[in-house]
This record gives sequence, structure tokens and C-alpha cells, in this order.
Amino acid sequence: MMIGMEIFIIVGFFMILGMIVSNRLKSRFKKYSQIPIRSGLSGREIAEKMLYENGIEDVRVISTPGKLSDHYNPMNKTVNLSPEVYNGRSIAAAAVAAHECGHAVQHAKAYAFLQLRSTLVPVVSISSKYMQWVLLIGIFTINQFPGVLLAGIIMFAATTLFSFITLPVEYDATKRALVWLDQTGMTAGQEHEKAKDALKWAARTYVVAALASLATLLYYLMIFMSRR
Repeated sequence: MMIGMEIFIIVGFFMILGMIVSNRLKSRFKKYSQIPIRSGLSGREIAEKMLYENGIEDVRVISTPGKLSDHYNPMNKTVNLSPEVYNGRSIAAAAVAAHECGHAVQHAKAYAFLQLRSTLVPVVSISSKYMQWVLLIGIFTINQFPGVLLAGIIMFAATTLFSFITLPVEYDATKRALVWLDQTGMTAGQEHEKAKDALKWAARTYVVAALASLATLLYYLMIFMSRR
């Protein structure tokens, strides 16, 4: 009973924290989506311009369904922008488009953390699919088969590591985006500060996810160590 209650409290705390950060991000994005960028360029045009000026010619900018679904796919070398960003001519659209292109620049320059994260994708994919079942079975059979819980912890550790490796990848992409936006004059003065604010809240969603994963991992480790 205590095990269930403790994990419930941990998960509940980070769920609430995650909701707060996510709602703040959505409100900032909505606010800055209503402020036109002085250059008048759309997210697609800004992305293509940033790629071109960084000498990247083998990456396509495409529109992808959804809201805040923007991402860079290193497998097929595409910058995927949500319709609101792809067609938008706002501060938010400029910031998000430049951020995703920051990942493309990382890929082109063989940024170490991006390469490491890409290497871990197959492992994390498998771990994410089975680890909850392994952990559950491991908890109920810990006295008879402690190795099952340990296997689940190792799988969970892989996803936690992935979450923390994601942090420098995201912050570096944001840094590249903001430097380019500033140097090219795409955003200036208050525009630039608003772009920085939007990307700051986006990055914090990854921080919360990483901390939640670490807290849960430590909790499972405590269970394993106390029952041995």
C-alpha cells in the first residue's frame, strides 16, 4: 500500500508541475502567435533561410499535422513544422522554426549529444515498450526473483538517461536559434526577448520530464535496495 501511495505522490507532483509548465508554454505561444514579426516572413521562410545561411541544402521544411508538434527528423532530414508555425508570420512561429532548424544545424555539425541521443533511440524504444510490465512483475516477485526488478530498473535508467541527454540538445538548439535570429535581424529588441521567453518555457518542459524520470528511477532503486 505504501509503495503505491509513494509512487502516486511522486507521479502526481510531477504531473501537476508538468501541467503548470505546459500551460505556461501554451499561453506564451498563444500570446506571441498574435504578435506579427516585423520581417513579415513565415515560419517556413525563416526555416529555409536559416538552413541556407548555414550551408544546409539537404534538409526539407515540411508541414506536419497537430499543434506544437514541431520537430526535426534526422532520419529523413526534415524540419517538420505545425501548420500554425509553418504558415505563421509571428514571433512564436519565428522562434519555433529557428529552434527546429537548430537541430538540423546540430546534425550537420555532428553535435555530440544529438549523435548520442540518436544512438540511444532503438534502446529507449524497446525499453519504453516493456519496462512498465517488467517493473510491475519485478515488484510483486522481488523476494523470489529480484533480477526481474533489476532488469526493469536498468530499462528505466535508459529512458532517464535519454531524458537528460535531451536537455543539452534542446538548450543548444535554442541557443543556435536565438543567435541566428539576433545576428540576422530576424528578431530585435522586444521581439527577440519574446522569442527567448517562448523558447525558455519550451525547454522547461524537458527539464520537468527529466526530473520526473530521475525521481521515479531513484524510487524503484530504493525499493530494490530495501528488499534485498
